Amino acid sequence: MTAGGVVRGVVMVLALGGLAAAQPPSGPVLTGATAIVLSPDEAGPVRKAANDLADDFEKVFGRRPRIVTAVPAGGTAIVVGRTKGAPESFSIRAQGREVHLDGADMRGAIYAIYQLSQDWLGVDPLYYWTDREPAKRTQVLLPAGLSRDFPVPLFKYRGFFINDEDMLTGWAPGDRLPEHSGIRLSVMDKIYETVLRLKGNMIVPGTWTFPTDPQMKPVGERGLILTQHHAIPVGMNVARWPDKVPYSMSQHPEILERAWTNAVNSYDPRQEILWSVGLRGLSDTSYASMDPSVVGNDKLQGELISKAIQDQMRIVRARFPDAQFDTDLWQEGARLAQEGYLKIPPEVMTVWADTGYGLVKDGGQVAKGQGMYYHVAMLNGRANQLGEMVPVDRIYSEFGRYIKAGATSYMLVNTSDVRAVTLGARTVMDSAWGGVPEGGAGATYRKWSAYEFGDKAADAVAGVYRGYYAAIPKLPSGEDYGDQLYHSEARQLMMSAMIDLPHYTIPGQSPKWTSPRILGLPGERGIGPDYIKTTTERELKVCADAQPKWDAVWRDAQKAEALVDPARKPFYGYAVLTMIAINRDSNHILLQISKAVRDAQGGDRAKARQEALATMADFDEIERLQKQAEYGKWKHWWRGEWLVGIDGTRDLVNAFVRWLDDPQTTLPSPAQFYSWQGYYHIMRYEGDRTADVK
Repeated sequence: MTAGGVVRGVVMVLALGGLAAAQPPSGPVLTGATAIVLSPDEAGPVRKAANDLADDFEKVFGRRPRIVTAVPAGGTAIVVGRTKGAPESFSIRAQGREVHLDGADMRGAIYAIYQLSQDWLGVDPLYYWTDREPAKRTQVLLPAGLSRDFPVPLFKYRGFFINDEDMLTGWAPGDRLPEHSGIRLSVMDKIYETVLRLKGNMIVPGTWTFPTDPQMKPVGERGLILTQHHAIPVGMNVARWPDKVPYSMSQHPEILERAWTNAVNSYDPRQEILWSVGLRGLSDTSYASMDPSVVGNDKLQGELISKAIQDQMRIVRARFPDAQFDTDLWQEGARLAQEGYLKIPPEVMTVWADTGYGLVKDGGQVAKGQGMYYHVAMLNGRANQLGEMVPVDRIYSEFGRYIKAGATSYMLVNTSDVRAVTLGARTVMDSAWGGVPEGGAGATYRKWSAYEFGDKAADAVAGVYRGYYAAIPKLPSGEDYGDQLYHSEARQLMMSAMIDLPHYTIPGQSPKWTSPRILGLPGERGIGPDYIKTTTERELKVCADAQPKWDAVWRDAQKAEALVDPARKPFYGYAVLTMIAINRDSNHILLQISKAVRDAQGGDRAKARQEALATMADFDEIERLQKQAEYGKWKHWWRGEWLVGIDGTRDLVNAFVRWLDDPQTTLPSPAQFYSWQGYYHIMRYEGDRTADVK
C-alpha cells in the first residue's frame, strides 16, 4: 500500500457518509453508506470474500455497499492489504478514519475480512447453518485504539470432509444438468464459505468423487486447498472401480499405477492440492479384503501400502513437482504403523485417525509434525449422523494432547452434512486455529448457548448440552450409542425374529457390480445363532438404564425453550429439541422392540404386539419435530434421511406387528439396504462412469 491509493493485492472498503474531514477521536464509523474498493487485479478468492462482506453490510445496515475500483475522496476506509508475517496470519488496526485488515497472504486477507464481519458486524461464521442473523444497526463505531494481531494458526492444514452426505443430497440435489453434481453448487459454495469463515484452508468436497467433478474447480476459486480422504488416495475413485479389472498391488500393480496416473493427470494443474497417499480396498475397506496374499500377514500388507505410497508420490511429482503429501491412518493403517510395518516417508505427513467417536487411535505414538483425522459425525451403523456426537471435553482432551506433542501439521474434521453438528464443527475449527481455550468445556457450552440462543437462556441450555452428552449410553467396547445403532439394531432384531438366517446386505458405497453380502453364515462375523438372545439382554438393560436420563434431558430442554430468544427458537427446535428427541425416542424404540422380540420368542405374541405398537408415539414425535425443523430454506431437509433410516424402522415395525398377528403374512425382504439407498442418491449423478484404468 502506497500513501496515495490502491496497489496490486489490496482491497479497500470506504464509508461514504458526510463526515468531517478531521480525524474523529472516536475512531472509524461504519455505516450503510459504504463503498468496497478492490484493486482491478485483486485475486478472485479475495473478491469473493469482499462480496460476502458486502452481503454482511446489507444484513446489518439494510444497504448493500458499492464495489468500485478507485478510492472515493474522503470517508472512512476499511483497507484490506498485505503485510509481512507468517502464512495465514493477519491483523486488524484502526488508524484515523481507516481500519486496516492486513493479511500475510491471500488467505490471511480473507480471514481478516471475515474476522471483521464476525467481531464488528456480528455475523455468525456458521450463519448459513444456524440461521442466526446479525442485529440491525445504523452505524458501528470502532475504537480509535483498535489493534489486534492474529498469529499463525496452530494447525497448518485445517478443514472439512463432507462425508456420507445424504441429507445435503436430498435437500439440494445437483444431479440435473447443467450442474450435474451430487449437491447443488450454490450450497457447496456456502460450505466453502463456512470453512473460510471458520479459518479453515482445505476441503474434501464429497465422499466418492472424481477429480473433474464440477464442485472441484470452485474450491480453488474460493481460495481453499483441495484434498482427498483416506479411501481415494490421489483422488482415484475406487467406489467406481470397473468390473472384471483386478485390484491387486501384489499381482497387478501396473493397473493401479495407471489408475492413479490418470486420476492425477485429470486435476486442473492450477488447483492447489494437498495429496493424500495410501492404499485401501474398494469402498473404504481394508486392502486385505481385496488381496488374499496379505490376509494374516501384516508385514506384507505394510510393504505393499508403503510401495503404493512411493509410487503415488512419484506419479504426482511428475506433474506437480512441489506437491505436499499426507497419509491418513484409518483403521488398519494405525495398526500397521504402530507395528512398524508401514513405512511412511519423512516428507509425508502422518495423520492419525480417530475411532469415529473423537478418540484418536495413535497408541501413544503421536509425534511432532503429525496430525489428526477427526469425526464429529460418523456413519458406521452405530454412531450419530443426525445430531451432535462428541462432547466438548473429549475434543479439548484430544486436541490438547496433540498440541502438547507438536502434532499440529494437519486436522481434517468429518462433518457429514454440517447442519447437525454445528457446535462440534465450531469447537474443532476454533481449536485448530487457536488451541484449547481457558475455561474448558463448561465455558464453551455457555458461550455457545449465549451466542446462539441468548444470554437469558445460556445457563439453562448449557446444562441441557451437558445432560445430553451424559445421557448417551455406551457399547461394551466403550463407544457411544448413536442414532444409527438404535435403528440398525431395532431393525435387525425384528428381521431376525421374523426371518431365519441368512440375511443380506445390499452394497451401498461400492462398485455397482459388487455382490450382496450374506449375513449369518457359519464362521462369519456379525449375526450369529445367539444374536437375538445376547442383543435383547444387553438392550433391555442399557436402554432401560438410559431412558430416565433421556427423559430428564428432554424435560430440561423443554423448560429451557421458554428462555430462548424468540427469533432463535426455530434453530433451537432443530439443533436441540429434535436432536434430543431422536435419541430419546429412538432409545425407547429399541427398548420396546427388544421387549417385543423377547416376548415373541417366549410365545406371548399379544404382549409383544402391544410393546411394538408403543413405539408409534415415538415415531410420531420425531416426525413432528422434523417437520418443524424444515422452516424457511430448510424445506425438504429430511427428505434425504436415508442412511439412518428412521422411516424404514417404522415401516418394519408395522410389518413386525402384522407378523405377530399372522405369521403367514407377507414378509419383508431379508435385506439391509439403507446404505445402498443413501449412496444410490449420493452417487447417482456419476451415472455409469468408472475409474479410468487404461
